[in-house]
Amino acid sequence: MTLETDAAEPDWDTPLSLTITPALLIHALMGTASAVHTGWSSCVDETLLLSNLVAMDDTAGNYIRLAEQEFVDDEQPDILWHDWTLELRIGSLLTTGHWQCPSTAHPSEWDWNAREASGAFERACTLIGRRVRRAMTVEEPTSADPVPRTSRH
Repeated sequence: MTLETDAAEPDWDTPLSLTITPALLIHALMGTASAVHTGWSSCVDETLLLSNLVAMDDTAGNYIRLAEQEFVDDEQPDILWHDWTLELRIGSLLTTGHWQCPSTAHPSEWDWNAREASGAFERACTLIGRRVRRAMTVEEPTSADPVPRTSRH
């Protein structure tokens, strides 16, 4: 028994349809996030932005956004928080994940949160047919207070 198949390959621009829910996006992309939620408008405060990276789907208006911001929580006014926010707008719905740590956290905690949020952004961009390429950044050393010298009199 032989199977007859169409000898031509399917067109690469053939539209595909999937059913994607916020719960599936959260499960697949934001499993390590500190907090996740859905909404109709962004929770990112544009006045607090440190960085903002957006990948657009120009034909449908969908976008994937990775924003970094710092803020003070009303309940803990003495702590400055650093927040990496992944936003996915598909249609009118936003699905959002936050990776957060205090600004005084150990650099390894900062690196972990940044890596997790960046990886989620990279994977999410495939939803709109975009690839992410990493770049290098050079950080200047932070200035430390000079250590007072002891003197003998």
